[in-house]
Amino acid sequence: MKKVFSIIILSLLGTLGMWAKVTLPSFFSDNMVLQRETEAAIWGWTDKKSDITITTTWTGVKFTAKPDENGKWMTRIPTPEAGGPYMIAISDGAKSERVELKNVMIGEVWFCSGQSNMEMPVGGYGGQPAVGAADVILGAKVSTPIRMCTIKRTASLKPLQECEGSWKENEPEAVSNTSATAYFFAKKLQEMLDVPVGILVSCWGGSTIETWINRETLSAKFGKEFDLSFLDGDKIVGTQFQTPCTLFNGQVAPLVPFTFKGMIWYQGEANRGRAEQYIRLQKEYVAMMRDIFEVPDAPFYFVQIAPYPYGDPDGWTSGYFTEAQRKSLDVIPHSGMAATLDIGEYGTIHPCKKQEVGNRLAYQALVKDYGFKGIDPDAPAYESAVFENGEAIITMKVDGRGLSPGGVNLEGFEIAGADKVFHPAQAHVQLWNNKVVVSSPDVPEPVAVRYCFRNWGVGTLFNNYGIPASPFRTDDWNL
Repeated sequence: MKKVFSIIILSLLGTLGMWAKVTLPSFFSDNMVLQRETEAAIWGWTDKKSDITITTTWTGVKFTAKPDENGKWMTRIPTPEAGGPYMIAISDGAKSERVELKNVMIGEVWFCSGQSNMEMPVGGYGGQPAVGAADVILGAKVSTPIRMCTIKRTASLKPLQECEGSWKENEPEAVSNTSATAYFFAKKLQEMLDVPVGILVSCWGGSTIETWINRETLSAKFGKEFDLSFLDGDKIVGTQFQTPCTLFNGQVAPLVPFTFKGMIWYQGEANRGRAEQYIRLQKEYVAMMRDIFEVPDAPFYFVQIAPYPYGDPDGWTSGYFTEAQRKSLDVIPHSGMAATLDIGEYGTIHPCKKQEVGNRLAYQALVKDYGFKGIDPDAPAYESAVFENGEAIITMKVDGRGLSPGGVNLEGFEIAGADKVFHPAQAHVQLWNNKVVVSSPDVPEPVAVRYCFRNWGVGTLFNNYGIPASPFRTDDWNL
Protein backbone atom coordinates (compact mmCIF):
# COMPACT_ATOMS: atom_id res chain seq x y z
CA MET A 1 0.00 0.00 0.00
CA LYS A 2 2.86 2.36 0.89
CA LYS A 3 4.44 1.61 -2.49
CA VAL A 4 1.22 2.46 -4.34
CA PHE A 5 0.91 5.71 -2.35
CA SER A 6 4.49 6.65 -3.30
CA ILE A 7 3.76 6.04 -6.98
CA ILE A 8 0.69 8.31 -6.79
CA ILE A 9 2.70 11.09 -5.14
CA LEU A 10 5.46 10.83 -7.75
CA SER A 11 2.88 10.91 -10.51
CA LEU A 12 1.30 14.07 -9.12
CA LEU A 13 4.69 15.71 -8.76
CA GLY A 14 5.49 14.78 -12.33
CA THR A 15 2.26 16.38 -13.53
CA LEU A 16 3.05 19.57 -11.62
CA GLY A 17 6.52 19.49 -13.09
CA MET A 18 5.14 19.57 -16.62
CA TRP A 19 3.40 22.87 -15.90
CA ALA A 20 6.19 24.34 -13.74
CA LYS A 21 8.23 24.95 -16.86
CA VAL A 22 6.99 27.76 -19.06
CA THR A 23 5.79 26.28 -22.34
CA LEU A 24 4.55 27.99 -25.48
CA PRO A 25 2.59 26.85 -28.53
CA SER A 26 4.99 25.55 -31.16
CA PHE A 27 4.25 28.49 -33.47
CA PHE A 28 5.73 30.88 -30.91
CA SER A 29 9.28 30.10 -31.95
CA ASP A 30 12.56 31.62 -33.03
CA ASN A 31 12.31 33.43 -36.38
CA MET A 32 8.63 34.34 -35.96
CA VAL A 33 6.98 37.53 -37.18
CA LEU A 34 4.59 39.59 -35.07
CA GLN A 35 2.11 42.03 -36.59
CA ARG A 36 3.44 45.56 -36.42
CA GLU A 37 1.76 48.47 -34.62
CA THR A 38 -0.82 46.43 -32.79
CA GLU A 39 -1.49 44.60 -29.53
CA ALA A 40 -0.10 41.16 -30.37
CA ALA A 41 -1.43 38.18 -28.42
CA ILE A 42 1.04 35.83 -26.74
CA TRP A 43 0.16 32.87 -24.52
CA GLY A 44 1.30 29.57 -23.09
CA TRP A 45 1.16 27.33 -20.00
CA THR A 46 2.87 27.05 -16.62
CA ASP A 47 2.20 26.18 -12.98
CA LYS A 48 -1.06 27.96 -12.14
CA LYS A 49 0.56 29.59 -9.05
CA SER A 50 3.32 31.33 -10.97
CA ASP A 51 2.85 34.73 -12.60
CA ILE A 52 4.50 35.11 -15.98
CA THR A 53 6.64 38.05 -17.05
CA ILE A 54 7.25 38.87 -20.71
CA THR A 55 10.04 41.24 -21.73
CA THR A 56 10.82 42.39 -25.27
CA THR A 57 13.99 44.04 -26.53
CA TRP A 58 12.01 46.64 -28.48
CA THR A 59 10.59 48.15 -25.26
CA GLY A 60 12.40 46.68 -22.26
CA VAL A 61 9.09 46.91 -20.39
CA LYS A 62 7.90 43.91 -18.39
CA PHE A 63 4.39 42.62 -19.08
CA THR A 64 2.66 40.31 -16.62
CA ALA A 65 0.23 37.46 -17.23
CA LYS A 66 -1.57 35.42 -14.58
CA PRO A 67 -2.30 31.75 -15.34
CA ASP A 68 -5.84 30.46 -14.99
CA GLU A 69 -6.83 27.35 -13.03
CA ASN A 70 -5.54 25.14 -15.86
CA GLY A 71 -2.17 26.86 -16.03
CA LYS A 72 -2.89 28.76 -19.25
CA TRP A 73 -1.86 32.41 -19.47
CA MET A 74 -2.32 35.04 -22.14
CA THR A 75 -1.55 38.71 -22.61
CA ARG A 76 -1.11 41.25 -25.37
CA ILE A 77 2.03 43.25 -25.99
CA PRO A 78 2.30 46.44 -28.06
CA THR A 79 4.43 46.13 -31.18
CA PRO A 80 6.38 48.94 -32.87
CA GLU A 81 6.94 49.85 -36.50
CA ALA A 82 8.44 47.16 -38.68
CA GLY A 83 11.92 46.02 -37.77
CA GLY A 84 14.08 43.49 -36.02
CA PRO A 85 15.57 41.14 -35.15
CA TYR A 86 14.33 41.27 -31.58
CA MET A 87 14.18 38.92 -28.63
CA ILE A 88 11.26 38.04 -26.33
CA ALA A 89 12.00 36.62 -22.87
CA ILE A 90 9.31 34.79 -20.89
CA SER A 91 9.77 33.70 -17.29
CA ASP A 92 7.82 32.42 -14.31
CA GLY A 93 10.34 33.98 -11.94
CA ALA A 94 12.76 31.09 -11.90
CA LYS A 95 15.88 31.96 -13.88
CA SER A 96 16.33 28.37 -14.97
CA GLU A 97 12.86 28.37 -16.57
CA ARG A 98 13.35 31.47 -18.71
CA VAL A 99 12.28 30.96 -22.34
CA GLU A 100 13.77 33.13 -25.07
CA LEU A 101 12.40 33.65 -28.57
CA LYS A 102 15.24 34.88 -30.77
CA ASN A 103 15.43 36.49 -34.19
CA VAL A 104 11.86 37.81 -33.91
CA MET A 105 10.76 40.25 -36.61
CA ILE A 106 8.01 42.86 -36.55
CA GLY A 107 6.13 43.32 -39.81
CA GLU A 108 3.07 42.16 -41.71
CA VAL A 109 1.50 38.77 -40.87
CA TRP A 110 -1.08 37.04 -43.08
CA PHE A 111 -3.10 33.88 -42.42
CA CYS A 112 -3.16 31.59 -45.47
CA SER A 113 -5.57 28.69 -45.78
CA GLY A 114 -7.52 26.44 -48.15
CA GLN A 115 -7.15 23.16 -49.99
CA SER A 116 -4.53 21.68 -52.33
CA ASN A 117 -3.97 24.74 -54.49
CA MET A 118 -2.99 26.67 -51.38
CA GLU A 119 -1.09 23.69 -50.01
CA MET A 120 0.91 23.09 -53.23
CA PRO A 121 4.52 23.99 -52.33
CA VAL A 122 6.95 26.11 -54.31
CA GLY A 123 8.71 22.85 -55.14
CA GLY A 124 5.44 21.57 -56.63
CA TYR A 125 3.71 18.22 -56.46
CA GLY A 126 5.04 15.13 -58.25
CA GLY A 127 4.67 15.77 -61.98
CA GLN A 128 2.98 19.11 -61.24
CA PRO A 129 5.61 21.84 -60.93
CA ALA A 130 5.29 25.50 -60.12
CA VAL A 131 6.68 27.67 -62.91
CA GLY A 132 10.02 29.28 -62.04
CA ALA A 133 10.46 27.22 -58.87
CA ALA A 134 14.17 26.44 -59.25
CA ASP A 135 15.23 30.08 -59.55
CA VAL A 136 12.98 31.18 -56.70
CA ILE A 137 14.13 28.39 -54.38
CA LEU A 138 17.85 28.75 -55.06
CA GLY A 139 17.58 32.52 -54.97
CA ALA A 140 16.07 32.56 -51.47
CA LYS A 141 18.28 34.46 -49.01
CA VAL A 142 18.01 34.55 -45.24
CA SER A 143 18.70 38.28 -45.42
CA THR A 144 15.31 38.77 -47.12
CA PRO A 145 12.89 39.08 -44.18
CA ILE A 146 10.20 36.62 -45.24
CA ARG A 147 9.29 34.06 -42.59
CA MET A 148 7.05 31.00 -42.97
CA CYS A 149 5.15 28.78 -40.55
CA THR A 150 3.21 25.77 -41.87
CA ILE A 151 0.79 24.01 -39.53
CA LYS A 152 0.84 20.21 -39.66
CA ARG A 153 -2.32 18.51 -40.99
CA THR A 154 -4.50 17.64 -38.00
CA ALA A 155 -8.19 16.73 -37.82
CA SER A 156 -10.02 16.58 -34.50
CA LEU A 157 -13.54 16.13 -33.13
CA LYS A 158 -12.87 18.72 -30.42
CA PRO A 159 -10.99 22.05 -30.54
CA LEU A 160 -7.34 21.47 -29.66
CA GLN A 161 -5.07 23.74 -27.63
CA GLU A 162 -1.88 22.85 -29.48
CA CYS A 163 -0.75 22.09 -33.02
CA GLU A 164 2.59 21.53 -34.75
CA GLY A 165 4.38 24.23 -36.71
CA SER A 166 7.40 26.50 -36.28
CA TRP A 167 8.73 29.52 -38.13
CA LYS A 168 11.39 29.14 -40.83
CA GLU A 169 13.72 31.70 -42.34
CA ASN A 170 13.85 32.48 -46.05
CA GLU A 171 16.29 29.78 -47.09
CA PRO A 172 16.01 27.37 -50.06
CA GLU A 173 14.77 24.19 -48.37
CA ALA A 174 12.12 26.03 -46.33
CA VAL A 175 10.93 27.92 -49.41
CA SER A 176 10.70 24.71 -51.43
CA ASN A 177 8.33 23.20 -48.86
CA THR A 178 6.16 26.29 -48.32
CA SER A 179 2.84 27.05 -50.02
CA ALA A 180 3.66 28.54 -53.43
CA THR A 181 0.60 30.81 -53.49
CA ALA A 182 1.34 32.11 -49.99
CA TYR A 183 5.06 32.50 -50.64
CA PHE A 184 4.66 34.46 -53.87
CA PHE A 185 2.09 36.64 -52.10
CA ALA A 186 4.58 37.31 -49.29
CA LYS A 187 7.44 37.87 -51.72
CA LYS A 188 5.55 40.56 -53.61
CA LEU A 189 4.45 42.28 -50.40
CA GLN A 190 7.99 42.26 -49.03
CA GLU A 191 9.40 43.69 -52.26
CA MET A 192 6.86 46.51 -52.35
CA LEU A 193 6.60 47.36 -48.64
CA ASP A 194 10.25 46.73 -47.71
CA VAL A 195 9.23 45.30 -44.31
CA PRO A 196 9.35 41.79 -42.82
CA VAL A 197 6.45 39.59 -43.92
CA GLY A 198 5.25 36.45 -42.16
CA ILE A 199 2.87 33.83 -43.56
CA LEU A 200 1.02 31.46 -41.24
CA VAL A 201 -0.13 28.59 -43.46
CA SER A 202 -2.86 26.12 -42.45
CA CYS A 203 -4.37 24.02 -45.25
CA TRP A 204 -5.29 20.49 -46.36
CA GLY A 205 -5.71 19.25 -49.92
CA GLY A 206 -9.25 18.27 -50.89
CA SER A 207 -10.82 19.96 -47.88
CA THR A 208 -14.31 21.44 -48.02
CA ILE A 209 -15.03 24.87 -46.58
CA GLU A 210 -17.24 23.49 -43.81
CA THR A 211 -14.26 21.65 -42.34
CA TRP A 212 -12.72 25.06 -41.56
CA ILE A 213 -15.77 26.40 -39.71
CA ASN A 214 -16.43 25.89 -36.01
CA ARG A 215 -19.36 24.00 -34.56
CA GLU A 216 -20.99 27.10 -33.10
CA THR A 217 -21.21 28.80 -36.49
CA LEU A 218 -22.43 25.76 -38.42
CA SER A 219 -25.01 24.95 -35.76
CA ALA A 220 -26.36 28.50 -35.65
CA LYS A 221 -26.34 29.25 -39.38
CA PHE A 222 -26.59 25.85 -41.09
CA GLY A 223 -28.30 23.66 -38.52
CA LYS A 224 -30.58 21.97 -41.06
CA GLU A 225 -27.83 21.44 -43.65
CA PHE A 226 -25.13 19.71 -41.59
CA ASP A 227 -25.64 16.95 -39.03
CA LEU A 228 -22.95 17.60 -36.43
CA SER A 229 -23.97 14.95 -33.90
CA PHE A 230 -20.88 12.88 -34.80
CA LEU A 231 -18.78 15.53 -33.02
CA ASP A 232 -20.07 14.10 -29.73
CA GLY A 233 -18.66 10.69 -30.62
CA ASP A 234 -15.19 9.24 -30.22
CA LYS A 235 -13.99 9.04 -33.82
CA ILE A 236 -14.25 10.87 -37.11
CA VAL A 237 -16.66 9.15 -39.48
CA GLY A 238 -15.80 9.41 -43.16
CA THR A 239 -13.08 11.43 -44.86
CA GLN A 240 -11.54 13.57 -42.15
CA PHE A 241 -10.60 16.47 -44.43
CA GLN A 242 -14.18 16.70 -45.67
CA THR A 243 -15.86 16.31 -42.28
CA PRO A 244 -17.39 19.52 -40.87
CA CYS A 245 -15.48 21.36 -38.12
CA THR A 246 -12.59 18.88 -37.90
CA LEU A 247 -9.90 21.03 -39.53
CA PHE A 248 -11.02 24.09 -37.64
CA ASN A 249 -10.62 22.07 -34.45
CA GLY A 250 -7.17 20.77 -35.38
CA GLN A 251 -5.58 23.56 -37.40
CA VAL A 252 -7.33 26.81 -36.51
CA ALA A 253 -8.55 26.59 -32.91
CA PRO A 254 -5.00 26.16 -31.53
CA LEU A 255 -3.93 29.37 -33.27
CA VAL A 256 -6.60 31.57 -31.68
CA PRO A 257 -6.05 34.49 -30.99
CA PHE A 258 -2.75 34.89 -32.89
CA THR A 259 -2.63 38.43 -34.28
CA PHE A 260 -2.47 38.94 -38.04
CA LYS A 261 -3.17 41.63 -40.63
CA GLY A 262 -5.43 39.70 -42.99
CA MET A 263 -6.33 36.43 -44.69
CA ILE A 264 -5.79 34.86 -48.10
CA TRP A 265 -7.88 31.85 -49.10
CA TYR A 266 -7.60 29.38 -52.00
CA GLN A 267 -10.40 26.82 -51.73
CA GLY A 268 -13.56 25.85 -53.58
CA GLU A 269 -12.94 22.92 -55.90
CA ALA A 270 -14.26 20.51 -53.25
CA ASN A 271 -17.49 22.54 -52.91
CA ARG A 272 -18.03 23.27 -56.59
CA GLY A 273 -21.36 21.42 -56.80
CA ARG A 274 -22.94 23.58 -54.09
CA ALA A 275 -22.70 27.08 -55.53
CA GLU A 276 -25.57 28.79 -53.71
CA GLN A 277 -24.60 27.32 -50.36
CA TYR A 278 -20.99 28.35 -50.85
CA ILE A 279 -21.82 32.05 -50.87
CA ARG A 280 -23.36 31.67 -47.43
CA LEU A 281 -20.60 29.42 -46.13
CA GLN A 282 -17.80 31.73 -47.22
CA LYS A 283 -19.56 34.74 -45.70
CA GLU A 284 -19.91 32.98 -42.34
CA TYR A 285 -16.36 31.59 -42.47
CA VAL A 286 -14.96 35.10 -42.79
CA ALA A 287 -17.24 36.51 -40.07
CA MET A 288 -16.18 33.67 -37.75
CA MET A 289 -12.46 34.20 -38.37
CA ARG A 290 -12.68 37.93 -37.80
CA ASP A 291 -14.59 37.35 -34.59
CA ILE A 292 -12.51 34.64 -32.95
CA PHE A 293 -9.18 36.27 -33.85
CA GLU A 294 -10.49 39.67 -32.75
CA VAL A 295 -9.65 41.34 -36.06
CA PRO A 296 -13.03 42.75 -37.17
CA ASP A 297 -11.60 44.73 -40.09
CA ALA A 298 -9.15 42.10 -41.36
CA PRO A 299 -9.08 42.00 -45.18
CA PHE A 300 -10.06 38.75 -46.87
CA TYR A 301 -8.72 37.98 -50.35
CA PHE A 302 -9.55 34.73 -52.10
CA VAL A 303 -8.77 32.97 -55.37
CA GLN A 304 -11.46 32.20 -57.92
CA ILE A 305 -10.99 28.58 -58.98
CA ALA A 306 -9.33 28.01 -62.35
CA PRO A 307 -10.88 26.16 -65.30
CA TYR A 308 -10.63 22.35 -65.23
CA PRO A 309 -12.60 19.65 -67.13
CA TYR A 310 -13.93 17.78 -64.05
CA GLY A 311 -14.81 14.86 -66.34
CA ASP A 312 -17.03 17.01 -68.56
CA PRO A 313 -15.31 20.06 -70.09
CA ASP A 314 -18.61 21.35 -71.46
CA GLY A 315 -20.45 21.10 -68.14
CA TRP A 316 -21.74 24.22 -66.38
CA THR A 317 -20.73 23.38 -62.79
CA SER A 318 -17.67 25.64 -62.69
CA GLY A 319 -19.61 28.47 -64.25
CA TYR A 320 -22.21 28.50 -61.51
CA PHE A 321 -19.53 28.11 -58.86
CA THR A 322 -17.22 30.90 -60.06
CA GLU A 323 -20.30 33.09 -60.31
CA ALA A 324 -21.05 32.31 -56.66
CA GLN A 325 -17.48 33.18 -55.68
CA ARG A 326 -17.80 36.56 -57.41
CA LYS A 327 -21.17 37.21 -55.76
CA SER A 328 -19.65 36.60 -52.34
CA LEU A 329 -17.75 39.87 -52.81
CA ASP A 330 -21.08 41.66 -52.38
CA VAL A 331 -21.77 40.11 -48.96
CA ILE A 332 -18.27 40.07 -47.42
CA PRO A 333 -16.98 43.53 -46.44
CA HIS A 334 -13.32 44.32 -47.18
CA SER A 335 -12.87 41.40 -49.53
CA GLY A 336 -11.28 40.91 -52.93
CA MET A 337 -10.85 38.19 -55.54
CA ALA A 338 -7.87 37.04 -57.58
CA ALA A 339 -9.18 35.73 -60.91
CA THR A 340 -7.41 32.78 -62.59
CA LEU A 341 -9.45 32.24 -65.75
CA ASP A 342 -6.35 32.54 -67.92
CA ILE A 343 -4.08 30.05 -66.13
CA GLY A 344 -6.09 26.82 -65.92
CA GLU A 345 -4.54 23.58 -67.16
CA TYR A 346 -6.57 20.88 -68.88
CA GLY A 347 -4.50 18.02 -67.46
CA THR A 348 -4.27 19.06 -63.82
CA ILE A 349 -6.43 20.76 -61.22
CA HIS A 350 -3.29 22.46 -59.86
CA PRO A 351 -2.27 25.34 -62.17
CA CYS A 352 1.49 25.70 -62.40
CA LYS A 353 1.48 29.52 -62.57
CA LYS A 354 1.31 30.04 -58.85
CA GLN A 355 3.35 33.24 -59.04
CA GLU A 356 0.52 34.90 -60.98
CA VAL A 357 -1.92 33.78 -58.28
CA GLY A 358 0.23 35.06 -55.42
CA ASN A 359 0.89 38.34 -57.22
CA ARG A 360 -2.80 38.94 -57.92
CA LEU A 361 -3.62 38.41 -54.26
CA ALA A 362 -0.81 40.81 -53.37
CA TYR A 363 -2.17 43.43 -55.80
CA GLN A 364 -5.44 43.32 -53.86
CA ALA A 365 -3.65 43.98 -50.58
CA LEU A 366 -1.23 46.57 -51.94
CA VAL A 367 -4.01 48.69 -53.43
CA LYS A 368 -6.73 48.19 -50.81
CA ASP A 369 -4.67 48.02 -47.60
CA TYR A 370 -1.30 49.63 -48.22
CA GLY A 371 -2.25 52.66 -50.28
CA PHE A 372 -0.67 51.86 -53.64
CA LYS A 373 -2.29 53.53 -56.64
CA GLY A 374 -2.08 53.27 -60.42
CA ILE A 375 -3.60 49.86 -61.15
CA ASP A 376 -6.98 48.16 -60.84
CA PRO A 377 -6.47 44.76 -59.15
CA ASP A 378 -10.07 43.63 -59.68
CA ALA A 379 -11.31 41.30 -62.40
CA PRO A 380 -13.64 42.99 -64.93
CA ALA A 381 -17.17 41.91 -64.01
CA TYR A 382 -20.43 41.78 -65.90
CA GLU A 383 -22.66 44.80 -65.32
CA SER A 384 -25.47 44.87 -67.91
CA ALA A 385 -26.53 43.80 -71.43
CA VAL A 386 -28.54 45.29 -74.27
CA PHE A 387 -29.81 43.12 -77.14
CA GLU A 388 -30.49 44.88 -80.42
CA ASN A 389 -29.99 44.42 -84.16
CA GLY A 390 -28.89 40.79 -83.71
CA GLU A 391 -26.11 41.73 -81.29
CA ALA A 392 -25.52 41.76 -77.56
CA ILE A 393 -23.79 44.83 -76.14
CA ILE A 394 -22.23 43.83 -72.83
CA THR A 395 -21.14 46.51 -70.36
CA MET A 396 -18.40 45.49 -67.94
CA LYS A 397 -17.42 46.99 -64.61
CA VAL A 398 -13.78 48.03 -65.04
CA ASP A 399 -11.58 51.06 -64.35
CA GLY A 400 -11.15 54.03 -66.68
CA ARG A 401 -8.54 52.42 -68.91
CA GLY A 402 -11.12 49.87 -69.94
CA LEU A 403 -10.87 46.40 -71.42
CA SER A 404 -8.26 44.62 -73.51
CA PRO A 405 -7.22 43.39 -75.96
CA GLY A 406 -8.71 45.55 -78.66
CA GLY A 407 -8.92 44.70 -82.35
CA VAL A 408 -9.11 40.91 -81.97
CA ASN A 409 -11.85 38.30 -81.76
CA LEU A 410 -12.35 37.11 -78.19
CA GLU A 411 -12.92 33.39 -77.69
CA GLY A 412 -14.99 31.87 -74.91
CA PHE A 413 -18.21 33.78 -75.66
CA GLU A 414 -21.48 31.96 -76.35
CA ILE A 415 -24.84 33.40 -77.34
CA ALA A 416 -28.37 31.98 -77.24
CA GLY A 417 -31.87 32.81 -78.41
CA ALA A 418 -35.17 32.07 -76.70
CA ASP A 419 -34.57 28.33 -77.21
CA LYS A 420 -31.76 28.48 -74.59
CA VAL A 421 -29.32 26.73 -76.91
CA PHE A 422 -25.90 28.36 -76.78
CA HIS A 423 -23.70 28.74 -79.87
CA PRO A 424 -20.08 29.90 -80.16
CA ALA A 425 -20.02 33.63 -80.81
CA GLN A 426 -17.79 36.34 -82.22
CA ALA A 427 -16.89 39.05 -79.73
CA HIS A 428 -14.73 42.14 -79.67
CA VAL A 429 -13.96 45.00 -77.31
CA GLN A 430 -15.29 48.47 -78.03
CA LEU A 431 -12.34 50.55 -76.94
CA TRP A 432 -12.73 53.20 -74.22
CA ASN A 433 -16.33 52.43 -73.31
CA ASN A 434 -16.08 49.21 -71.27
CA LYS A 435 -18.25 47.24 -73.68
CA VAL A 436 -18.01 43.97 -75.56
CA VAL A 437 -20.04 43.32 -78.74
CA VAL A 438 -21.19 39.70 -79.15
CA SER A 439 -23.00 38.05 -82.08
CA SER A 440 -23.44 34.85 -84.07
CA PRO A 441 -25.00 34.14 -87.50
CA ASP A 442 -26.66 31.11 -85.86
CA VAL A 443 -28.60 33.32 -83.42
CA PRO A 444 -30.39 36.13 -85.27
CA GLU A 445 -32.38 37.21 -82.18
CA PRO A 446 -30.12 36.75 -79.13
CA VAL A 447 -31.43 36.98 -75.59
CA ALA A 448 -28.49 35.66 -73.52
CA VAL A 449 -24.68 35.61 -73.45
CA ARG A 450 -22.27 33.51 -71.45
CA TYR A 451 -18.50 33.92 -71.17
CA CYS A 452 -16.21 31.03 -70.17
CA PHE A 453 -19.07 29.69 -68.06
CA ARG A 454 -18.27 26.03 -68.63
CA ASN A 455 -15.91 23.76 -66.69
CA TRP A 456 -13.13 24.25 -69.21
CA GLY A 457 -12.25 27.43 -71.02
CA VAL A 458 -9.43 29.88 -71.54
CA GLY A 459 -9.85 33.53 -70.60
CA THR A 460 -9.31 36.06 -73.39
CA LEU A 461 -10.79 39.24 -71.88
CA PHE A 462 -8.73 41.37 -69.47
CA ASN A 463 -8.45 44.79 -67.94
CA ASN A 464 -5.51 46.97 -68.93
CA TYR A 465 -3.26 45.47 -66.23
CA GLY A 466 -3.55 41.84 -67.27
CA ILE A 467 -6.26 40.84 -64.79
CA PRO A 468 -8.67 38.40 -66.48
CA ALA A 469 -12.41 39.00 -66.47
CA SER A 470 -14.52 36.77 -64.26
CA PRO A 471 -16.77 34.20 -66.00
CA PHE A 472 -20.28 35.58 -66.37
CA ARG A 473 -23.74 35.11 -67.82
CA THR A 474 -26.54 37.52 -68.63
CA ASP A 475 -29.31 34.97 -68.01
CA ASP A 476 -30.67 33.27 -64.90
CA TRP A 477 -31.32 29.89 -66.50
CA ASN A 478 -30.45 26.68 -64.68
CA LEU A 479 -29.32 24.50 -67.57
